[in-house]
Amino acid sequence: MEASKTTKNNCADRLQQLKCCVIIPTYNNAQKLEEVINAVKEYTTLELDQQHHISHLLVVNDGSTDGTAAILERYPTIMQLSYQPNAGKGIAMRRAFKYAIEKGYDYAITLDSDGQHYAKDIPTFVDALTDNPNALVVGSRNMGQENVPTKSSFGNKFSSFWLWVETGIRLKDTQSGYRLYPIKALENLWFVTGRYEFEVEVLVRAAWEGMDLFCVPIDVYYPPAEERITHFRPFRDFFRISVLNTFLCLAAFFWFRPRMIVRNLKKKA
Repeated sequence: MEASKTTKNNCADRLQQLKCCVIIPTYNNAQKLEEVINAVKEYTTLELDQQHHISHLLVVNDGSTDGTAAILERYPTIMQLSYQPNAGKGIAMRRAFKYAIEKGYDYAITLDSDGQHYAKDIPTFVDALTDNPNALVVGSRNMGQENVPTKSSFGNKFSSFWLWVETGIRLKDTQSGYRLYPIKALENLWFVTGRYEFEVEVLVRAAWEGMDLFCVPIDVYYPPAEERITHFRPFRDFFRISVLNTFLCLAAFFWFRPRMIVRNLKKKA
């Protein structure tokens, strides 16, 4: 990696050079949203002069029914995408990607709006993009730290195993929402999921298209259980993910792996 890494001071400039934006999908997280936006703005705002600046931040209001809309009114200079009703995280991400591409972006860094992710890790993804422009990069969390929910630790191991089965790739973290997406390269792929399972599907589909997948370390904050904000529905969402993995496994064995064998034979010919 180059000696001159991305810093807080030059991050917005690097984002502009790389045609990369930062996306925050949100649904009923008003109590943390403003704090997250303020932190991310420091890394995504390019100052032209005292009165003019460019923001590379996009907030997606996925049908929130709390005070989210009122909070976003305080930030007229950032990009915003709002709609009703709530459609799910996967749909929010897909709509955000389309919006960002229309605005001229080729890449997007995503992070959650519940305060678990730190804006200070954005430069880590910018550096990863600089060195690996064909990669989908996942922020790897320390799943052994204090207050990590048992269901999150189990879910991550469960998802990582099936990613390996479906792609042959091992990742330490497959459920982290802090990611770098090559959205322009993903533009013509057809996705079938619309909620949390999208974050599994997109990894598999990207790998099948020959994109690199790897992790970078990030810090994460897990509040005590009584303070935790989550819209993940364990039974329903694990069921959706299980159905998706069944479909992807079948596709992997009957389509992806045979295609890879043919590709390798052509390379040797």
